[in-house]
Amino acid sequence: MSALSSNSELKRRILFTVFILLIYRFGTFVPIPGINIDVLKSFFSNSGANIFGMVNLFSGGALQRMSIFALNIMPYITASIIMQLLSSMYKGLEALKKEGDYGRAKLNQYTRYLTILLAIFQSVGVYYALSGGENNAFISDSKIFMWTTCVSLVGGTVMLMWFGERITSSGIGNGISLIIFVGIVSSLPSTIIQVFDLSRTGVYSWLTIIFFFLVFTGFLMLVCFVEKTHKRVKIQYPNGAMMRASGMSDSSFLPLKINISGVIPPIFASSILMFPSAIVQFTGADGDFLVSILRRGGGLYLVLFAALILFFSYFYSSIIFNTEEVSNNLKKSNCFILGVRPGVNTSSYLDKIVARLTLIGAVYLTFVCIVPEILVSNYSIPLHIGGTGILIMVNVVLDLINQVQSHLFSSRYGSSSPRKRRMRVRV
Repeated sequence: MSALSSNSELKRRILFTVFILLIYRFGTFVPIPGINIDVLKSFFSNSGANIFGMVNLFSGGALQRMSIFALNIMPYITASIIMQLLSSMYKGLEALKKEGDYGRAKLNQYTRYLTILLAIFQSVGVYYALSGGENNAFISDSKIFMWTTCVSLVGGTVMLMWFGERITSSGIGNGISLIIFVGIVSSLPSTIIQVFDLSRTGVYSWLTIIFFFLVFTGFLMLVCFVEKTHKRVKIQYPNGAMMRASGMSDSSFLPLKINISGVIPPIFASSILMFPSAIVQFTGADGDFLVSILRRGGGLYLVLFAALILFFSYFYSSIIFNTEEVSNNLKKSNCFILGVRPGVNTSSYLDKIVARLTLIGAVYLTFVCIVPEILVSNYSIPLHIGGTGILIMVNVVLDLINQVQSHLFSSRYGSSSPRKRRMRVRV
């Protein structure tokens, strides 16, 4: 705490980040024009509203309140994933990514344009989802509310995108991740209150509640342990004898995370499984049987969920970690993996390691995402955040801690140099 109080730059960044996040939370309670709150509450109380559950979770309940931040930052996340996939498949974007700051700036600009297009498309979809049928969530059938809905939701998404970029550049942590984190964490107090209300009414005993919190804490510790665990591949530098003579290490490590693909596989998997329900609700088709067999927590849902997580883990890890590109970069730097020849052999060696890590990471993701589904569906435990939300929370907190520590270390290092110089002058 003493190091933090003496670091004015870090305090300024933290206060700026808190200020922006408070504005964001205030905006989640500002409704768009023309919304009938009573009809909206009844709509979200139906089982058909489950298709909006993920967006509502990430937005901190803003979609359920139909605020200006109802879409949250999800269009930007989707646009970023699409641009990342395109840059790995399209040679022009791949070359642009390698052009340094200029290329990254152009890709960020393309991502912003795609975010606006996706936000427009999603806002129109939200309007027709809420205005169709007898339970019209708007106060009238006037098409003016379609335009006000689109302008409000697209403007809210653009504002959140700007908030995220400002936090990243002038605050502390990754701004986009922090906005999602705040939205997820905002559901925890209601979950805790609901658990204690269930204990007060006799649904759960105090021992059950204590056991629940111990399991949740152990779950968080497991996620933290796996996310902090790396496979270290030893890299040998050239001129090792000269570096050892000068007191420097002649080797380093290439850290490979167990969960290389992050939270993308469960997000993709859950989105695909919710897609049939969305089609049934939006089209009004008779799909009760399809919706019932794909209900959350059901046997078929869990099997398909696990299979899709496994597929997307391998698919996405092959995109974000290109072993051939890593092998070429090591070769250009005159470095090599200890005991492995540079070039094709290095690429094959890394492919084997990444394949094994991806399998372990997929099993880990499946466990983390399926256990909360079973607890919620079979034991009626009011855990709204789910496995995906837990993964996001832990990763954001770990990244925030690393950034705070790096700021403290850099300030300590910078402040120690002048002191040493003054001591040398006195001597």
